Amino acid sequence: MSSLPQRDALATLSKKRLVELASGFEVDVPSRAGKDEFVDALAQSRRVSYEGILDALSRDELKAICRAGGLDDSGRTKASIADRILGREQPGDAGSVPAAKAGRGRSRAKAGDEEPEQIELPTEGKLTVTELEKHLWSAADILRGSIDSSDYKSFIFGMLFLKRLSDRFEEEAQKLVEEGEDKDVAWNDPDEHQFFVPEKARWSAIQATATNVGTALNKACAALEEANSASLEGVLLAIDFNDPNRLGDTKNRDTVLGRLVQHFSRLNLRNDSLSEPDMLGRAYEYLIERFADDAGKKGGEFYTPHKVVELIVELLQPKEGMRICDPTCGSGGMLVQCATYVARHGGNQYDLTLHGQEKNLGTWGICKMNMLLHSRPSARIEKGDTIRDPKLVEDGELILYDRVIANPPFSLDEWGREVAEADKFGRFRFGVPPKTKGDLAFVQHMAATINDGGKVGVVMPHGVLFRGAAEGSIREGMLREDLFEAVIGLPPNLFYGTGIPAAVLVLSRKKGNGRKGKVLFIDASGEFKEGSNQNYLREQEVKKIAKTFHAYKDVEKYARVVDLEEIEKNDFNLNISRYVDTSEAEEKIDVATAVAKLRELETARAEAQAKMNGFLEELGYG
Repeated sequence: MSSLPQRDALATLSKKRLVELASGFEVDVPSRAGKDEFVDALAQSRRVSYEGILDALSRDELKAICRAGGLDDSGRTKASIADRILGREQPGDAGSVPAAKAGRGRSRAKAGDEEPEQIELPTEGKLTVTELEKHLWSAADILRGSIDSSDYKSFIFGMLFLKRLSDRFEEEAQKLVEEGEDKDVAWNDPDEHQFFVPEKARWSAIQATATNVGTALNKACAALEEANSASLEGVLLAIDFNDPNRLGDTKNRDTVLGRLVQHFSRLNLRNDSLSEPDMLGRAYEYLIERFADDAGKKGGEFYTPHKVVELIVELLQPKEGMRICDPTCGSGGMLVQCATYVARHGGNQYDLTLHGQEKNLGTWGICKMNMLLHSRPSARIEKGDTIRDPKLVEDGELILYDRVIANPPFSLDEWGREVAEADKFGRFRFGVPPKTKGDLAFVQHMAATINDGGKVGVVMPHGVLFRGAAEGSIREGMLREDLFEAVIGLPPNLFYGTGIPAAVLVLSRKKGNGRKGKVLFIDASGEFKEGSNQNYLREQEVKKIAKTFHAYKDVEKYARVVDLEEIEKNDFNLNISRYVDTSEAEEKIDVATAVAKLRELETARAEAQAKMNGFLEELGYG
């Protein structure tokens, strides 16, 4: 199958989209250039491959390219559509699951056609992390083919949460009875339990429901929230087990949900049945990652790749007793990783104040469940738009933190400029970012929420490093205040939903000795593990970047410490390539030696020619 020419594919995009791609891939094109010039620049650039550009596009954009090029635009995954454009599709590939995802679950046209793979669960002994993870992921087979993969995570997360709380409640009640407590008190007094589970929310009642299963599950969620309003209010509200737009009519809903209930009934999630104390939290994180991978672009809305999170945490080095915040927390992975880091380094991971805010209601619920399953009920996770309505405040002032960590949405349009212009918290004193680029709004919010010794670690698109106008003024102000400690360039195509390369910015209110008036630039863009749909950081890259940051010294073709005076001479441009030269040096040529070799070759050629002429004369051809 032939491929669609790159230029033809790019020509289907709007100029605005081409400008975004050029900026993201650092392809230099004058802003006043016409659309054709942007098309030519991207098509001819050595910075980005055709495949890389396609990966940066949305599924809808890829389908539009197919239609414009006369190709079939069907397919559930971006990878299968991109392969068709590149001419790599094999017969029968349309709409198929990519090879990288094969084995995660059998694809089927209709939910309920087959049973998911049955995982052998222990009848004796304790449930292991691997057994739990496999069983939870196989639950996705029941829904796969029935609803979009970006949607079914909420049903499985909700089911897991209901089962865990019910099993734990029953375990606590039975233990109370064994210790001599009155049976009626043990099973019906909310004060005796961390989470009280009303009868209609107990798994035995859910399992006994044969019809209108969705209604029973919704009522169970509502009853559970009502009985634990202080800690669970709104957590399960976004899950509608009775949604006809996702699960079809009543008969189909009963079939699918009934199978899900029976699937989860095979799990015993009591503490005394689990082989490790935090394995539910770990299994939940595993599910979040798998769902993000399965959802593709939409996965980026709630999940940041684990190694990227691990890297930023290694840079920030949180310690016990600290107050930590993620203002765009998604499913909460960055907060969990901060606690894990503290524990790994011998600190008390529960002696941390964890705060976060999330705009998406469904994702907020996932984050709350994540915190609870990691035994962190005290984590404060607020709902709402961080820029328009910051909720992490005390006495009318922003709460200040020791560490702030985030991966905000890249170049968010309509981010809240109208609020920023009259911000009562004074967060945007370096300037108000453009209406269509919210990146530096999030950076300034984070800078405004760290205390005198605080640090920020944030993922940003490269455009914030060099774009001019208002963003240039903001960058200048922050540099003059010496807030930038490091700028670290990451490999392209690490994140769900975008193939553009990103950078980690490390900001600090109190730089250590030898770091004041300087910025460390690290170019880690060329070291990664290449995947079929996405690239990955490995442990070795994480360690190398962290080691280089903490050493704060030059490393040839990799890192350089730069004085602010030099940055000022470059008009406060932070483009990494201006400061770290990764090009290969041209081989030096010794002219005299080269001339001598040429003369030797010429002499040898002349001698060979003379011998040939003599041979021809002997044969009578002279």
